Amino acid sequence: MKARILMVVASLLLLFLFLFPIWKIKLDAPQYPEGIKMYIWISDINGKSSFSAQETDLSIHTIDNINILNHYIGMKHIHAEDFWEFKYFPWIIGGMLVLGLIIAFAGKRILYLAWAALMGVLGVLGMYDFYQWEYDYGHNLSETAQIKIPGMAYQPPFFGGKELLNFYAESYPSYGTYAMVLAAILALVAFCVAKKCNKCKVA
Repeated sequence: MKARILMVVASLLLLFLFLFPIWKIKLDAPQYPEGIKMYIWISDINGKSSFSAQETDLSIHTIDNINILNHYIGMKHIHAEDFWEFKYFPWIIGGMLVLGLIIAFAGKRILYLAWAALMGVLGVLGMYDFYQWEYDYGHNLSETAQIKIPGMAYQPPFFGGKELLNFYAESYPSYGTYAMVLAAILALVAFCVAKKCNKCKVA
């Protein structure tokens, strides 16, 4: 019973991905003393840090400000509709949530492990896709850019901080990613708990 409850909780944790972003990128520069924060969600990219956050002028125009900066260095403009991931990722997460609940009620221990492994694979694929996205935007620059520095690329850091001209860029996971990791861990714990319960029944 404990294993099933843990699996249910693990599945429901994926709801956090619909309420909070999965990644955050911040740009600091003298002309932006408060910094420019960009949040990546499972279905959008904007300046909001949570589903309930009020849309201030800063959050509304975050992507516009970044696109203006990108124009000077020849980087492609960022538009949410250009990312196929935003169309399919909500369905994938929703599917994993439902699958997790079905597995919890089925009560088969090996399926807990399989679900955790699948979450891990999806996480790795997601991070690889994010890196590829950053690489593409940071290296495929326009030849007509107003600011051109030979050999200079503007790929934001995948994780951590990095100097980009007069900007300092930071990139870190947000609450949605933490929820995914915790969900996978709880599924593994459910697998271990179920194993101990089976041993007790045998004994």
